[in-house]
Amino acid sequence: MTEMTAKTPENTFLPAGRRRHRKPGPNGTGTGLRRALVLAMAVPVASAALAGPSAFAAQKGVGATAGARGLDTDDRHMAKNLKTRVLDRRLGSNVSGVVLDAASDTTVWGHNASAALMPASNTKLATSTAALTVLGPQHRFTTKVVYGHGTLTLVGGGDRTLTTADLAELAKTAIAGLRAAGLTTVKVGVDDSLFPEPTLAKGWNEGYYPDTVAPVRALVVDGHGVQDTSIDAGRVFAGQLAAGGVTVTGDVTRAAARSTDVPVAQHTSAPLSAVVRTMLKRSDNDIAETLLRMTALGAGRPATFQNGTEVVRQVLSRVYGVSLDNVKLYDGSGLSRADRIPAATLAQILELLTQPRHEHTLGAIRDGLPVSGEAGSTLGPEYGRFDDAHSVCAVGKVRAKTGTLTGAVSLSGLTRGKDGAWKVFSFVENGATADPNAVKDAMDDLAATVNGCYA
Repeated sequence: MTEMTAKTPENTFLPAGRRRHRKPGPNGTGTGLRRALVLAMAVPVASAALAGPSAFAAQKGVGATAGARGLDTDDRHMAKNLKTRVLDRRLGSNVSGVVLDAASDTTVWGHNASAALMPASNTKLATSTAALTVLGPQHRFTTKVVYGHGTLTLVGGGDRTLTTADLAELAKTAIAGLRAAGLTTVKVGVDDSLFPEPTLAKGWNEGYYPDTVAPVRALVVDGHGVQDTSIDAGRVFAGQLAAGGVTVTGDVTRAAARSTDVPVAQHTSAPLSAVVRTMLKRSDNDIAETLLRMTALGAGRPATFQNGTEVVRQVLSRVYGVSLDNVKLYDGSGLSRADRIPAATLAQILELLTQPRHEHTLGAIRDGLPVSGEAGSTLGPEYGRFDDAHSVCAVGKVRAKTGTLTGAVSLSGLTRGKDGAWKVFSFVENGATADPNAVKDAMDDLAATVNGCYA
């Protein structure tokens, strides 16, 4: 099933046009970014006021041919090819794209780049940027076990990478504590109150959950796609206790941990930087939604979809100067069919990754982008990516985030052009009627064109 989108505006991206978006100040990395964010969010501002000046506000009436004279020969050739290839019938008529030259701060090519289209999983680029900025790349998520009134309570801390092996270690420590206290029988409860309802985002189709994305809760094990991940994790934990000789009575139930409960054990996740890399390589929807909630908490707000997306918007606009023109966010994964992010905005987010001052904070995003032809990632051969006659030349040369929904395909990333400089690109289509694999092949061809190997 496809979904129709609004008619796209006229192209306002001109070759070799300067991009007049705001640049962040000198405190553009690490604690400086987080300090800037805290100060920015100290004063409530209506969401409409969060949008900075348009990143690519070209003056109407300026001819594209005149602008093209500012490009070198290779870039002019690339722009000419893109102008033709973006009209590929496989991509349909509702397609947008842009290519930036990071070194010269110029727009090499654009086509309906400000159009408000469904970005699919390219939304994860915005979520990752906000999470790393607010929480910091070394942030870890903690799962705890506490004891009180005859109950061991497993307390969720937003770790979407928690495994059965991790729960086994928690159970082992808990069993030792129970035995030391002379206890052999216990009840098991779960506390996932860190994330309030709703557990489902606006724009999620019923067919998406629990397999494509589970209802969002603060406790989960092994990424299980079930309706109630918290109870599921509690049952796995109870099973580990039973296997260790402890008698577990009754069913696993929700039970808010008390302040008087005794800490028994805890597990901490890998650093956020590693979690982000994993999320992007696999395009893991569940991790993305958990990061959105934890980002809201990190900014001092309740962990809801609405607060998470508002913080994402504030980080993008106030900390990094990214344009929010035509941006609508309702979740962190991009599964919402109500999400809208123009190629222009996606490209601006990616351009941050080419700037050394953001390396410490955002480097995990660049490292996590799937590499063309990389097995085990969404650009791997198992997905049929970069394997046709035009794009195979770009294997190993493109880093990009994929995005796929019914009626929406996107590809946004980085590659070195023929001149060796970083080229930032974003391509988004909505409503194409061709086979999705054919659409993806056409997208790969565009990326290979940006690289210059498909000349």
